Amino acid sequence: MSTLIVGVIDWLTGSEISFSLFYLVPVTVVTWFLGKIPGIVTSVIAAIVWMICDYLSGNSYSYVMIYYWNSFIRFGFFLIVTLLFSSLQEAMENERRLARIDGLTGALNSRSFSELLQTEFDRFKRRGSPFTLAYVDLDNFKMVNDSLGHTAGDHVLNLIVTYAQAQLRKTDYVARLGGDEFALLLTETDQRGAEVAISKIQFGLLEEMKRNHWPITFSIGVLTCVELPDSIDDLIKQADNLMYLVKHSGKNSARYALCCKKVS
Repeated sequence: MSTLIVGVIDWLTGSEISFSLFYLVPVTVVTWFLGKIPGIVTSVIAAIVWMICDYLSGNSYSYVMIYYWNSFIRFGFFLIVTLLFSSLQEAMENERRLARIDGLTGALNSRSFSELLQTEFDRFKRRGSPFTLAYVDLDNFKMVNDSLGHTAGDHVLNLIVTYAQAQLRKTDYVARLGGDEFALLLTETDQRGAEVAISKIQFGLLEEMKRNHWPITFSIGVLTCVELPDSIDDLIKQADNLMYLVKHSGKNSARYALCCKKVS
C-alpha cells in the first residue's frame, strides 16, 4: 500500500521531480520488519509501480524496451538494498543470540539464565506454579583436563549439555554458569517431579562418564520453589548452598530441598 501511495504521488508531481529515494522507504521497512522474502516482493512491486508512473508521466524513449530495462535496473537496486538490510538484520540477530549462549557448549550463559530465572520468579508471583532450580558441579573435572587435555574436557562439557537437553522438556533450560558449573531450570515442576527428572539425568550422565572412562561424578543441589524468597539472589544462594553441602559431604550425590522464605 505504501508503495502505491509513493507511486501516486510520483505520478501527480510529474517527471520533473524525482521520487526515487522514497521508493526505498517501503522496501527497507518491509525487509526490516517482515523479512527478506516480503522485501523482495515489495522490491518487485516498487519497480513495477515506478515503471507505470514513468510511462504515465509521458516520458518517451527511443525504444520501448528501455522502459523494461530501466525497471529491471531499478529492481536490481531495490533487491541489493533488500539483501543488504536482510543480511544486517540476520547479523544483528546472530550477535544477540551469541550474547545469550555459551560459545563452547551452546547452553545458555549466566546472563541469559538469570533473565529466565527472573521471568520464572515473576510468573510464580502471578500464578503460584512451583518450579525447580538445580545447581550442578562436576567432580574431578580438573583431573580430566590435566590428564587428558582440554580437548577432552571440552568434549565432556558438550556431552553433558547435549545429554541434559535431550532429557528435558522444551520448557526447561540448561545453562553453563562458568568452568564446570551448570544450572537447570525446570518450569512448573514440583519436588517429586524434580527428583524424577534430576535422578534420570544424573544416572544417565554417570553412565556416559563410565562409558568414556572419565572419573567424573556430579554434585547437585536441587531447590524447588513453592514459596519465594525476597529476590532471585536469595534463590540462587540457596541452590548454591545445597550444591556445596553435597560437595563437602562426599560428592557424587543430589540433595533436594524446598525454597525457604529467608536465607540464613
